Amino acid sequence: MTPHHAQPDDDACYLALRAKDARFDGCFYTGVTSTGIYCRPVCRVRTPKRENCRFFVHAAQAEQAGFRPCLRCRPELAPRTSALGHVFETKPWSIQDASSILATQAARLLDTPEAWTESTPSVQRLAQRLGVSDRHLRRIFEAQFGVSPLQYLQTQRLLSAKQLLTDTALAVTQVAHLSGFTSVRRFNAVFAAHYALSPTQLRRNGVKHGHDAPGQGIHVRLAYRPPYDVDAMLQFFGKRQVTGIECVTLEPGNQSIGKTVAVQCGQTLYTGWLVARFEAAGNRVDLRLSDSLREVLPWVMARVRAMLDLDADPRAISSLLRTSFPRGDGLRVPGTLDGFELAVRAVLGQQITVAAARTLAARLVQRFGEPIETPIAGLSRLFPSAAALAAASGDALGQLGIVRQRQAAIQAIASAVAAQRLPLHAGADVPATLAALKALPGIGDWTAQYIAMRALRWPDAFPAGDVALHKALGVQDAKNPAKEAQAASLAWQPWRSYAVIRAWAAPPVAADATK
Repeated sequence: MTPHHAQPDDDACYLALRAKDARFDGCFYTGVTSTGIYCRPVCRVRTPKRENCRFFVHAAQAEQAGFRPCLRCRPELAPRTSALGHVFETKPWSIQDASSILATQAARLLDTPEAWTESTPSVQRLAQRLGVSDRHLRRIFEAQFGVSPLQYLQTQRLLSAKQLLTDTALAVTQVAHLSGFTSVRRFNAVFAAHYALSPTQLRRNGVKHGHDAPGQGIHVRLAYRPPYDVDAMLQFFGKRQVTGIECVTLEPGNQSIGKTVAVQCGQTLYTGWLVARFEAAGNRVDLRLSDSLREVLPWVMARVRAMLDLDADPRAISSLLRTSFPRGDGLRVPGTLDGFELAVRAVLGQQITVAAARTLAARLVQRFGEPIETPIAGLSRLFPSAAALAAASGDALGQLGIVRQRQAAIQAIASAVAAQRLPLHAGADVPATLAALKALPGIGDWTAQYIAMRALRWPDAFPAGDVALHKALGVQDAKNPAKEAQAASLAWQPWRSYAVIRAWAAPPVAADATK
C-alpha cells in the first residue's frame, strides 16, 4: 500500500527555493533529478528548473527516493523539523491527529543519539515505549513520513556521520561508533551505498573538516530557522546565570553562552566545557567544545540544540499564537543542557525572586560542585551531581539558606534521578514524568510544568498558577486566576510553552489580547 503521508506544496516550495528563504530551512528538501542530489532551500547553487525538482518533507524521504545529500549546503546542518508543525499549522488540536502525534513522538525519539543503535529490535523497543505494537508503529510511521522507522533512523545516523566527517578531524572509526554503527565495515558499506563515496573520499573531495586538532577543542555548526530573537534568549540565560558554571556574553558580534558540561554515558561520566556563539548572518550557532567531550559529541550537540531551541518552527507556532501575541515571532523556549540541574534550580526558585534563586544556586555549586579547569573565564565548576545532592545532609543545605521544604524537594529529585527512576530529558514520557514529579515532596504543578517546558522540551506545558502569567493575561484579579488562565490557554494548544514565553516577554500585549 502506498503511504498517504503529507506532501509539501510543490509550488510553494519552489518559490521558497528560488528566494533561498531561511524560514523554510529543514521544512522541506529538494531532490534535483538532473543531478541526483537533494538540497536545503537555502542552498546557494543556481536554482534548478522547476521540472527537475521533487520536494520532500524529510531527508529520509529524499534518500529513500535515491537522492544523495548536497556537499555544498549540507542537509545534515538543517534545523530538524517536527510533524507537529504540519499537523497544527492551520488548525487547532483534534483527537483525529492522534496517529500523527504518535508518529511524531516516535520520530522525536529516533532523533536522539540514544536511539542510534544497529540492533533490529530497536523498533520493537520504540513501539513498547510508546505503548503500541511494532506493526502499528510501522504503519502509522510510514503513513506519516513515507519511510519506515528503520529507514528514518538510518538517515539520521548517516547525516550525523557526514557532519562529523566534515566538521571534525575524528577518525572514521570514531565517527562510525558515535553514529551508532558497531562495525566500521558496515558503516563504510552503508555510507558508500547511500552517498556514492566512502567516508574517506568525502574528506578527500575538498570538504574541509573543522579546526579541532587535539588540545584545541572541537568546532561544529548548528543551524536554526529565522526569526530568532537572540538577545531575548541570551538575556533570559544571562539574568539567571550562575557563577562558576555558565557565562553569557551579550555584546554585538560575540553573543554567546558558555557552560560546563557533564554527560553520563553508560558507566562513564564525561566532563568538559562548551561555548555556543550565535552567527545571526548565517542563521547558525558556532559550537566549540572541549576535547574531553569527543566521545559524546552527538549527545552534546543534541543537548545544545534543545537548550537553545534551534529546531523550533516559528511559522507553525506563530500561525496559532500571533493573534494573541503579535510581537513574539522570534521568541524561543529556553531549555537546558541538564534536566536534573534545571529541576533543582526550579525548586530553588519557588516563591522567591530570580536574583535570590541565582544566589542560592551559586552557593550550591560552590559547596557541592566539582572543580573543573577550562580556558573560559568564569567557568570553573560543574553543577552538583544527583548522587552528591542525594547524599547531602539537611543541615548542609540549610547552611546555604535553603529552607526545609526546598531541601526535601531537592533531595527527593536527586535520589530519584540518581536511582534512574526519573528521566529528565527530551525523550522522557511527559505524562508519566509529570505524575512522578508531583508525587515528590515540595513539587507542585507549577514546578512540574516548568520542568516539562524547559527540561522535557514539551511544547504544550502550561504553569497555570504562575503569578507573572496571570498579570500578563490580565486575570490576576479573577476569583480563580489559575482556572481562568487554563481556560484561555486551550486556544494555544499545542504551543502553550511558547505562549508562556511570549506572555512573560510582552505582558501588556498579552493582556489586551485576552479582553
